[in-house]
Amino acid sequence: MSASLELWPSSPRRTGPPSRLDRLRRKVSELPCALLLFVQLAALVAYPFVETRQGDVQQVGRAIFGLIGLVVLFLAVRAVRATPALTWVAVLLGGPVVVLTVAEAVWNDNQTLTFWSSALHALFYLYTGYGLLRYMFADNWVTRDELYATGATFTVVAWGFAYVYLAVQIAYPNSFTIYGEADPGTRTWFELLYLSITTMTSTGLSDIIAVEPHARAFVLLQQIAGMLYVALVVARLVGLTIARFRQ
Repeated sequence: MSASLELWPSSPRRTGPPSRLDRLRRKVSELPCALLLFVQLAALVAYPFVETRQGDVQQVGRAIFGLIGLVVLFLAVRAVRATPALTWVAVLLGGPVVVLTVAEAVWNDNQTLTFWSSALHALFYLYTGYGLLRYMFADNWVTRDELYATGATFTVVAWGFAYVYLAVQIAYPNSFTIYGEADPGTRTWFELLYLSITTMTSTGLSDIIAVEPHARAFVLLQQIAGMLYVALVVARLVGLTIARFRQ
């Protein structure tokens, strides 16, 4: 009788091992910070192929790197959504960033547009770094994705400060120069990213130098942020590892 009354029989369940695509989707959903980290590292390697020696980005290369930037932004929003940080703040910042990224690719000589795009990019990436930090400190267990988040947070913050330097360079021209050159000139975004990462790691290997007071102030802030980040993350990971072995 119960069988005759079943008007909407359930679809047969899938049997057997999951497909390769299903496993990939599960990995992406379980490790959003790992995906964010790997895409940013891939973007670092890809950018020199679209930038000429003079620092001008060709039209095709600009379109390709714009797509890479949009993918990174999407992954950053996805990572923040997995954290205790407020999702609406990420969306509020991420929406205008996407619009300005497309507009900047079309009108690449508009300094005002580039300044506001850089400023919003900086806010978005730095907020993402804040969200990732809360993600790592949310519980007393270190998951695999939280380990990837330590690297993703580092790259996200370095990305953010690179956009800060780009905005500072537009607001205060000749803020950065190359060691040994008399004319400061204008540095490309990739050169400023190089400065940001070397400053964040405190290696001091960059030949890009901040020469104006406002630029040096932000470099000092990044040096302090990099030192505090390493101290906080290392102390937390060591403390959780010791507590785990004591249990």
